[in-house]
Amino acid sequence: MLIGAMNHPEANPLEEIAWIGELGLDFVDLTLEPPKAASWIVKPALIRAALERHGLRVVGHTAWYLPMASAFEDIRKGALAELKRCIDVFAQVGAKWMNIHPDRFTPWHERRFYVQRNILTFRELIDYGSEHGVGIMIENLPGDFNNVQQLSELLDPLPELGLHLDIGHANLQVPRNTTREIVAVYGSRIRHVHLHDNKGGSADLHLPLGTGSLNLRESICDLRSTGYDGTITLEVFSPDRHFLLYSAERLRAEWKQAETLVAAERLAP
Repeated sequence: MLIGAMNHPEANPLEEIAWIGELGLDFVDLTLEPPKAASWIVKPALIRAALERHGLRVVGHTAWYLPMASAFEDIRKGALAELKRCIDVFAQVGAKWMNIHPDRFTPWHERRFYVQRNILTFRELIDYGSEHGVGIMIENLPGDFNNVQQLSELLDPLPELGLHLDIGHANLQVPRNTTREIVAVYGSRIRHVHLHDNKGGSADLHLPLGTGSLNLRESICDLRSTGYDGTITLEVFSPDRHFLLYSAERLRAEWKQAETLVAAERLAP
């Protein structure tokens, strides 16, 4: 299991890579967003050199607000062009996977419309990413794509599409955290994980682990039961990085405990 953190798009990405490396984390969840980390601003060669200098791996992250399901075709194509440019950057810096956030903002249209528009965009991105060695994964989002039934609308038609499981999001706008049901059906499709705490409801607070209502041990056990042992980004958004370090320590301890619990459960009669 590898633990990483995300750069802030308002900061110089090279400086962000430096502090993430200095904290002793394993990778950067590199988000390409304006104002200072946009795909057309960053210098891929310098980013790759900084990652290598600090011994960091990299996962690709894109802006959550791109209108890839827009009813306006030129706008959808504009979002597609931006995401292809992100793939170009991620290929150059060494990222093997890039996340995207399904678009659900198409006023006056029914759900089927924006689901199909997302699929149209995803198919083009999967093909383009395959040519450049970058896989595409979708992130579960509160409200619209946050349980098995909702995610199946996107994942089932596109078997090449990976799943970026956000465990914090799975705790929002639901009667019960949906991590268990998602990993039970799509555990083999998980390519990356986000982890942060919140207090349920609709507020995506990005709190340090253990400070909200997320059942951390249960969620980690559910994830561990799939055999997943990849990248986990701690989306703990605080200017005080002690909270990020504490969360990393807590995650390592829970991961070790989950390994023991899962192994015992498999051996039980």
